[in-house]
Amino acid sequence: MSIAKIAPKRWWYIMPIVFISYSLAYLDRANFSFASAAGINDDLGITKTISSLLGALFFLGYFFFQIPGAIYAERRSVKKLIFWCLLLWGGCASLTGIVSNIPMLMVIRFALGVVEAAVMPALLIYISNWFTKSERSRANTFLILGNPVTVLWMSVLSGYLINSFGWREMFIFEGAPAIIWAFCWWFMVQDKPAQAKWLSESEKRALQQQLLKEQEGIKAVHNYAEAFRSRNVIILSIQYFAWSIGVYGFVLWLPSILRNGMEMGMVQAGWLSAVPYLAATIAMILVSWASDKLQKRKIFVWPLLLIGALAFLSSYMLGAHHFWGSYTLLVIAGAAMYAPYGPFFAIVPEMLPRNVSGGAMALINSMGALGSFVGSWVVGYLNGATGSPSASYMFMAIALLVSVWLTLIVKPAQNTQPQTA
Repeated sequence: MSIAKIAPKRWWYIMPIVFISYSLAYLDRANFSFASAAGINDDLGITKTISSLLGALFFLGYFFFQIPGAIYAERRSVKKLIFWCLLLWGGCASLTGIVSNIPMLMVIRFALGVVEAAVMPALLIYISNWFTKSERSRANTFLILGNPVTVLWMSVLSGYLINSFGWREMFIFEGAPAIIWAFCWWFMVQDKPAQAKWLSESEKRALQQQLLKEQEGIKAVHNYAEAFRSRNVIILSIQYFAWSIGVYGFVLWLPSILRNGMEMGMVQAGWLSAVPYLAATIAMILVSWASDKLQKRKIFVWPLLLIGALAFLSSYMLGAHHFWGSYTLLVIAGAAMYAPYGPFFAIVPEMLPRNVSGGAMALINSMGALGSFVGSWVVGYLNGATGSPSASYMFMAIALLVSVWLTLIVKPAQNTQPQTA
């Protein structure tokens, strides 16, 4: 049986589950930006320096626990790991709404990073168990769409919740869905196609044979240490570090940047913050489709990151007194930074065998978390110290230019089949 015949069934069953799971994870990490813009700093006596550190602490916890989580998912069970992560991160997110002091908030932000650390690599491993090479960029994109789509509706919802209730109630309300979804996940998910009751035996065999056939053309890598030392994995790790500086400097501080640029309430800031993520959603779908169609990866990564860098540089040159022009460039930057995620995360499973690809993706993603820590901290600090986003625009632009160069020097993997990376 051809893979095309069973593809619709897999897409319609698996991808909504994956999307919702990552969407809830992203909701509970990104809503802190709205609390920062809505008064948590005044209520708890948080200085601008401590505020940028709090925004970044999540990524520190996220950095340290990526690889252990991915190894557990690869060797044991994605299903069990994500179930417990959902329960714990929903609890941590809701607890943020009852904090009474800065040390408690620091502990919760760090703990939230720890329990969400394994989610991204585990779901990428899950996708690689169910989708073939010709589908993987699109499948990865539907996973990562949980990021901009969540920020899209979360920006509007959080603005209304804060306006109607307050930042504490926002955290409590938005943490609860992850706990409820944990039990839906447990009853709906199977780790491997062989365990799925909704696939026929012939469908399971066809899918398994195709996945095994793809592994035959990939050069053997015996262990994680060998994979982590490979030139491409090292370059992609540093590339994702630089890329993530731009992305998370943007995500965590966009509402504050907007409110500093023009007088507006939280509802208006929510709507304006949502627009870049709508553009990002459209761009991600189009880019991932083209990448799978042409079976090319790098060419759908570096040009878009270059566009993002140029948009930040243009915002810097435009200056702080041209709000709408600067805002338009921020929309372009947001869309350009998000669009390449699907092709980027398709590179590693096409470059490394299954026994180590999950760990390699975790290493790359952990370096992205470290970049996110640096980006969110430094951008927050620069905004507070200068009173303007101009310096942070330059900082994010330089980081993206570095990521462009690093993408260009990644070499095609030396396999026995033609490479598309």
